[in-house]
Amino acid sequence: MLTSHCHEAGADHAKTETTVNIEIENLGPCKRLIRVDVPTEKVKERTELTIKEFGKHVSLPGFRPGKAPKHMVLKSYGDRIQSEVKRLLVNDGYRQAIKEHDLHIVGNPDVEEIQFAKDQPFQFAVTVETAPTFEIPAYKGIKIQKEIKSVSEDDIDRAMGVLQDRQATFETVDKAIEELDYAVLDYTGQCDGKPITDTAPKATSLDKKDDFWLHVHEGHFIPGFHEPLVGLKAGDTKTVTIAAKEDFVIKELAGKELVFDVTIKEVKVKKMPEIDDAFAQKFGAENCEALREGVFNDLENELKTSQKRKVRDQLIKHLLTSVQCELPESVVDQETKNVVYELVRENQQRGVAKETIDEKKDEIYSAAATSAKDRVKVAFIIGKIAAEEGIKVSSAEVNQRIVMMAQSYNMAPEQLAKKLKERGGISEIQEQIMTSKVLDLMELQAEVEEVLPAEPDHDHDHDHDHHH
Repeated sequence: MLTSHCHEAGADHAKTETTVNIEIENLGPCKRLIRVDVPTEKVKERTELTIKEFGKHVSLPGFRPGKAPKHMVLKSYGDRIQSEVKRLLVNDGYRQAIKEHDLHIVGNPDVEEIQFAKDQPFQFAVTVETAPTFEIPAYKGIKIQKEIKSVSEDDIDRAMGVLQDRQATFETVDKAIEELDYAVLDYTGQCDGKPITDTAPKATSLDKKDDFWLHVHEGHFIPGFHEPLVGLKAGDTKTVTIAAKEDFVIKELAGKELVFDVTIKEVKVKKMPEIDDAFAQKFGAENCEALREGVFNDLENELKTSQKRKVRDQLIKHLLTSVQCELPESVVDQETKNVVYELVRENQQRGVAKETIDEKKDEIYSAAATSAKDRVKVAFIIGKIAAEEGIKVSSAEVNQRIVMMAQSYNMAPEQLAKKLKERGGISEIQEQIMTSKVLDLMELQAEVEEVLPAEPDHDHDHDHDHHH
């Protein structure tokens, strides 16, 4: 409704524009009501011009195109002419209000027609949301910390170990279970002589399980479950009694006695492959040397990305804490929806069940609302800094980003561009590039203190449960 239009009325139009009466009412921190009163003369003038425009282009029976008399054009196209007149007057009045009052509109305006009749002034109101007003924060010379870190031989060895672990095999052996072996077993669990689910309805996995792979060490499955199994062989059975501690993960079972009937089916030993050229070739490298080099490059890229993210987090935190302002509701609402969608999709990709996601609906929504407010606030601050610094995003930069994204999605760039246009994703990409440029500039001008990284925790168990 509020797009600019080409039917302008030249000098006459400019002459009467100033007589339009505009009032602005403040409805809240980022909300304004624009009341516009267009005098009768202006309405008549705009109507005459619109009838002429229509007359030039319409054809009526018995008349050559553009030659039909005015009264017939009005008779045939009265409703369409009236709609067009209203649309143009709303457009003009709205644009004049924005210009005169220097309004920075966000979101979609809501137009309400108050009065429109022949030989009467035209009155309408537009409710708009405006960008927040705030002082641009200090963004030069910000103090930030940067970790001095490089990829070490130990890091490469560890990563090679993870690759080796992925290629490990599990060999069935005819021997008694020892610590760190793998046992394939069946079990049924009871609490107070009844199935565990009678006490804890959601603990279905403790009730009964067949062909369960247990890595025989503390920390896998329930504390205290593995010790009684050491020394058993395939075919042996055992009743394992466990006193669940007060901090037990399933609250209903805390402090209770759990009894499991266990049958050992197989004992397995994990066999690690040799790290040789044949091993390297499984990962697409020519030999061990080339594989180590590839691993080094991957770790180096990961490190750079992580360092950049940590620096950006500090810069964004500085901007967020430096500015206090109200935010336009509709923009925050829309962004909250986007974040909810992202969080749900992330959870689904991680394999979280739909029921669990539904149960955590309120939690997801409140996390999304907080994150959305921060994102919206940062976007407005970044926009202000970009304007101050004259930073712009060219269409070539947007296209380059789309080509890169298309490669990672295995899509044709044209196809991705079409999808992005359909859901308004192009402006999102422009915003991302703009944010990157502003944060890069802030990083260049920051006061950097180099620090040693915190010691990473390497005690991760890489043997994730093998439920084959």
